Amino acid sequence: MTDDRFMLIHDPEFQARDERVLGAEFKAMSERVLRVTELTSRLNVLPFDDEAGKAELLEQILGRPLPAGSTVYPPFYTDHGLRLDMAERVFVNQGCTFLDYAGIRLGEGVMVGPKATFITMGHPVDPDERRRFLTGAPIDVAENVWIGAGAMILPGVSIGRDAVVAAGAVVADDVPAASLVAGPKATVRRRW
Repeated sequence: MTDDRFMLIHDPEFQARDERVLGAEFKAMSERVLRVTELTSRLNVLPFDDEAGKAELLEQILGRPLPAGSTVYPPFYTDHGLRLDMAERVFVNQGCTFLDYAGIRLGEGVMVGPKATFITMGHPVDPDERRRFLTGAPIDVAENVWIGAGAMILPGVSIGRDAVVAAGAVVADDVPAASLVAGPKATVRRRW
């Protein structure tokens, strides 16, 4: 597979001999995921009023201090952290998940409702490639966007300035600026 959107999980030469060897990029990502899982586990059990402890752990998770005026309420989950870019005045409510390996940008003033999920990575649809590769694409959320509770934002989506994503929406396509999107997107588009 030559597509640069694909990350090798298992080395195909070793797999052909029934040996499971991780690809180098996947191994490095896996090590980061384990570290961040440990950090978020510690963050999520801190007393709610331990602002200094939360700030210290979020800085380790994100690789930089939380921007001015931004708030993250635990529990908070991310798989990588270093590719989650939050601008100033971002609000992230409880129970949100950010699978950010391919990159997530939250513009200034973005509000994220509880239990929202942002997913930048997945697997190829082709069954022969599914266990061998990861695929990914970044998510870009412009300024002053409101993401409702339980919304799910999928890889490669851009959400325009001042847009609203209704609670429970599954966002698989770009969202125009100054618009409201709602409802599930569970439509069959491909069969194999």
